[in-house]
Amino acid sequence: MLAPPAIFPIETHGLSKAFDQNVAVDHVDLQVRQREIFGLIGPNGAGKSTLIKMLTTLLPPTSGDATVAGCDLRREARQIRASIGYVPQLLSADGALTGYENLLLSARLYLIPRAERAQRIREALEMTELTGAADRLAQHYSGGMLRRLEIAQSTLHRPALLIMDEPTVGLDPVARTAIWNHVRGLRDRFGTTILVTTHVMEEVDALCDRVGIMHRGRLEKVGTPAELKAGVGPSATLDDVFMAIAGGDVESGGDYRDVRQTRRSASDHG
Repeated sequence: MLAPPAIFPIETHGLSKAFDQNVAVDHVDLQVRQREIFGLIGPNGAGKSTLIKMLTTLLPPTSGDATVAGCDLRREARQIRASIGYVPQLLSADGALTGYENLLLSARLYLIPRAERAQRIREALEMTELTGAADRLAQHYSGGMLRRLEIAQSTLHRPALLIMDEPTVGLDPVARTAIWNHVRGLRDRFGTTILVTTHVMEEVDALCDRVGIMHRGRLEKVGTPAELKAGVGPSATLDDVFMAIAGGDVESGGDYRDVRQTRRSASDHG
């Protein structure tokens, strides 16, 4: 049973994660509002993926507290996993299965009643424009098709909260735009709250209601894209905002195999 809608689908207080002497996430206070698309940006190693892994219960916090989808992060991890959708950086669709079979597997894992599975899968395929490719092996999908399939898998149970870690990594501009449109559709159709990490400033500007900038494990700034740009200068871009905060730390879609390799590389720097 899904948790009831929370006032803040994500709320953290002093949330931290340390690996030996390395502090990856340092006392993060964050509130993500209902129905908003919240972007999390920062250079490689800023702590974005570590924060995401804590919020999705994949990593336990070292200190601090959080509620996710109305559930306590420490005491109600199982309820959180049942109440959210998660699209990780790394490839999660099974290339040896068809699109339909990937969705059917997800429907079973999410305990969607047998009588509802076919309709849910049919709707998901239509919404992601994958109906015509439902019987093709996922290993023959393009990068954009794979991402749409993974988003469909993660939202079959219609979660109130969807967390996406670098959802457009390795995709071309056309495929990125298709993903953006689909994310907006999830929010507009189902009222889904979405937390997304990205390195693409254009994506942040086009998609996000508010943005948080992480740097060296800390959440340095939160605001709308317009507010953040205005804080730097009258003609500033989000790239300027990013460089103003993280400048010194910034390091200078294909097929199934390419997508897998690109996302693995991105994860190694998360």
